[in-house]
Amino acid sequence: MQIPTPHIGATNKNQIAQTVLMPGDPLRAKHIAENYLDNPVLFNQIRNVFGYTGNYKGKPISVMASGMGMASIGIYSYELFAFYGVENIIRIGSCGAYTKDIALFDVLLCEDVYSESSYALAQSGNTRNVLKASAQLNKIITQATQEKSMPLQVGRVHSSDVFYRKNAADYEQIRDQYHCVAVEMEAFALFANADLLNKNAATILTVSDHLVLHQAISAQDRQINTKAMIELALEAGIRM
Repeated sequence: MQIPTPHIGATNKNQIAQTVLMPGDPLRAKHIAENYLDNPVLFNQIRNVFGYTGNYKGKPISVMASGMGMASIGIYSYELFAFYGVENIIRIGSCGAYTKDIALFDVLLCEDVYSESSYALAQSGNTRNVLKASAQLNKIITQATQEKSMPLQVGRVHSSDVFYRKNAADYEQIRDQYHCVAVEMEAFALFANADLLNKNAATILTVSDHLVLHQAISAQDRQINTKAMIELALEAGIRM
């Protein structure tokens, strides 16, 4: 496929760094670029999915929104990996806790993800329902937290196609059968693309909802209290 692609407007591979941070929200991508990167340059605004490249501590890094759900991150991450030469994608987002061992605002690193989604099967015939994050990238993220003396939860996450389930208690069976500690909606597709294309992918999440304790943070708190997750992803990103 020629670049620009149907969904990313960058006309040159050099416009995008080899490591990309991917929040779901385009406005969060804009916020990260404007508040953390030196000299950010907009490389994409097709469908208002903002993508920027700048420098963090003197090293190039990009940030681009993924949108919501596996279909959306599946398109953007595939094009970044396959057509723009991106080697590493770190998803940064929110999740809902499945266990009392995890609290609101905790930062969670996905060791691997379980999903009942057909994304990997439809895309490449991959029949696995558990996909791993990049061991190399997760090691770098873990080292960064240790250097910053930052608490970090690590575990298996449920990657779901559905936000509103008819039976909200279904999560208990998924948690117990597949040993998932939280739920989100994008990592499985990202990891499937990385696995297919021999790239690196990781997912760092901030706990915004609690399915066991029936707690949730506000949209404003979600925006403010992602600072630790963002800085951790940036620190890891420039070490790749």
